[in-house]
Amino acid sequence: MLRRTAFLGAAAALAAPALLRATPALAQAAAAPSQAPGFYRIKVGGFMATVIHDGFFNFPNAGTNFVRNAPPEAVTAAIREGGLDPAAMRVPFNITFVETPRGLVAFDTGTGGQMAPTAGNLAANMAAAGLDPARVTQVVFTHFHGDHISGLTRADNSVVFPNAEIVVPAAEWAHWMDDAVMSRAPEAARGGFMGARRRFAPYAGKVRQITGDAEVVPGIRAMPTPGHTPGHTCYLIADGADQLLVLGDVTNRPEVNLRNPDWHIVFDMDPVLAATNRRALFDRLAADRIRTVGYHWPFPANGFVVKAGEGYRFAPAEWTAVL
Repeated sequence: MLRRTAFLGAAAALAAPALLRATPALAQAAAAPSQAPGFYRIKVGGFMATVIHDGFFNFPNAGTNFVRNAPPEAVTAAIREGGLDPAAMRVPFNITFVETPRGLVAFDTGTGGQMAPTAGNLAANMAAAGLDPARVTQVVFTHFHGDHISGLTRADNSVVFPNAEIVVPAAEWAHWMDDAVMSRAPEAARGGFMGARRRFAPYAGKVRQITGDAEVVPGIRAMPTPGHTPGHTCYLIADGADQLLVLGDVTNRPEVNLRNPDWHIVFDMDPVLAATNRRALFDRLAADRIRTVGYHWPFPANGFVVKAGEGYRFAPAEWTAVL
């Protein structure tokens, strides 16, 4: 059961446009010269995964606003130890695509250029990587927070992936599409419900709900990890002995969440369940040495979870040529 206080706080934070509103620092970053295209390829057996960088936003006053159950001085210290700025902690957005024999599969869709001036690079970086949205056969969602679903449609709510089936966790769909749940939410949180309904509406009739460890397509299987949201789900891609986990938001910045897995991030709707599932998943990833892509990890956002004392650390994967 969701904890009301955690839900109210997280939903309000997600609904507050101030978190992603342009600040002078953001505006300056947006006006900076373009970098090289942001994509990175990973072979997973006979599959080809491509991580696309959508951009980032700066989380304001993260030392005091990012974690609910730790002293601000401890959070600030952890952020600084990670080489980040507690006053404006950079939070990246990374979307994973996987080329399979059945078609091109996308995991989440980024911000759609509608949430921060320093984000919205998905379309340009997809083009640079040679990925055509019209070729996407499935768009698979980890959960329905705005920074994961807004790229499903353009600003005029026209579809971005015209030929895609939309695959969603049934528990996630049930939560965000439930009028009774929305009616009990605080006014500031209802934008998240309305946003989800708006994004999915143009794909009516193309939505497939999945439960448990359902197979999305051959070689890609769901892994339920509720807590961050009621239906949050990771996805394990496997071909032969090779594996890659699309992590979603089980964790945010690894410098904070991996080192301190029991900290309650402000966006976790059931923080106790989120922390329990986080530890269980990290233990498996570390024991089985499964390569992982983190949605909010620094680009190219892929590597390994390694046990470190009472917590864990992120070990970036080596950059290798894809032949």
